[in-house]
Amino acid sequence: MSRKPGASGPRQTAAKALEAAAKPVEVMSQTLERAFDPLAGALKRAALKRADKHSRPFGQPALAKGALPISPLAVPFPLMPPIAGVQMATARCGFYKHDREDLLVMSFPEGASCAGVFTRHGVGSAPVDWCKRHLEMTKGEDVKALVVNAGCANSFTGRPGADAVRRVASAVGKRFDCRQRDVMVASTGVIGVLLDDAKITHRLAEVEQRLTADGWAGAAQAITTTDTFPKGAYAEAQVDGVTVRIGGICKGSGMIAPDMATMLAFVVTDAAISPAALQNLVSLYTRNTFNAVTVDGDRSTNDTLLLFATGQSGAPRISRAGDRRLADFRDKLEHVLMDLAQQLVRDGEGASKFIKITVTGAETAASARKIARTIAESPLVKTAFAGEDANWGRIVMAVGRADEPIDRDSMSVRFGDLWAAHDGLVSPTYDEAKMSAYMKGAELEVTVDVGVGRAASTMWTCDLTKRYVEINGDYRS
Repeated sequence: MSRKPGASGPRQTAAKALEAAAKPVEVMSQTLERAFDPLAGALKRAALKRADKHSRPFGQPALAKGALPISPLAVPFPLMPPIAGVQMATARCGFYKHDREDLLVMSFPEGASCAGVFTRHGVGSAPVDWCKRHLEMTKGEDVKALVVNAGCANSFTGRPGADAVRRVASAVGKRFDCRQRDVMVASTGVIGVLLDDAKITHRLAEVEQRLTADGWAGAAQAITTTDTFPKGAYAEAQVDGVTVRIGGICKGSGMIAPDMATMLAFVVTDAAISPAALQNLVSLYTRNTFNAVTVDGDRSTNDTLLLFATGQSGAPRISRAGDRRLADFRDKLEHVLMDLAQQLVRDGEGASKFIKITVTGAETAASARKIARTIAESPLVKTAFAGEDANWGRIVMAVGRADEPIDRDSMSVRFGDLWAAHDGLVSPTYDEAKMSAYMKGAELEVTVDVGVGRAASTMWTCDLTKRYVEINGDYRS
């Protein structure tokens, strides 16, 4: 998306929104959405273009012991160079029966900034509670370390779970010579199992010795659960003439639904950006990235997205997210988040189809979004895709049950460039053979115009196969 210094109009509106004082994430997201309208449509279109442009083929690596077969929609892990200021290491703590790394530790330099977006799930988890509380306490200043374990969610574990998180943060704080509140913690795995924190603390000396600036692929692998491939994204941007790096990893395959965060994701930049500006950026760009993907409609108790800025690039420190010097950075950050979010869908449990659902002609953006999500999460729609059946009647069904304003007699449905229905009727150009051929593709697009306005929204999803049932039926056994 082209941005010119000194632009006015929507740009000024956007800048004012990004300069808003830090607020709780739920409130900030709503404020930013309102302030960025009418810029939202332009941002969305640019994001969709970048998402399509950066779609990548995949060469399948060998399977690790205990791993699920690699998704046919998988993409390769990118080349991710070191990012100044961050070091990382992994270890095996034994949260899994088979031999695999299940712990990730990252360290950050003095003065690093941090911002986060978390699940709004009613249960939540001890690590989520810890991060939210201490980011609010420190305002995101001087975060020193991140500890992530796979294999145990430490969710719905009450006071003992909170105590386990505190002991981990305390031990890491002593090891890295910082306060425990400067340590972020995240967990993923089975809900209702108390974290055995000794498994982590006993490995910290080993982890400290193994810290490296060049460990992104191993870090991405260590945080996986039912993921079939490690997920990473990388970009470079210019900030006031200085090249800065942005790199991130995430995990997620099932229990994915849009209500931020929908997974675990950790993004690091060597740019120098204040915590308040980081929070504004991550809150804004979450909506059309991680909150626009869904696998099964179930959101997790542990969803966490953390964005860190080490300030080690040599670029000037930026205190306002709307600063025009961050124009290129904002574009590239959104690209990294979009790339990671779409990889979650590509690795949807049992998925064989990557599907883009676009709703146009809606009364409001919120209405378009709700209709798109209803289509994307309909079991009948998803199983039709799995069966390569262009059953557009199921899509019409999902549109109607979204309970949003529509005009039945103006509604149209298109699969790729093929019209299935037009103006409330079967399209006169409908061709079953062409539809069947189109549905055999691995990447599909469905566009629905509901005929009542000009608003639009896009979501990405996958099909629902027998393999999804097998994976989740065997998850604990």
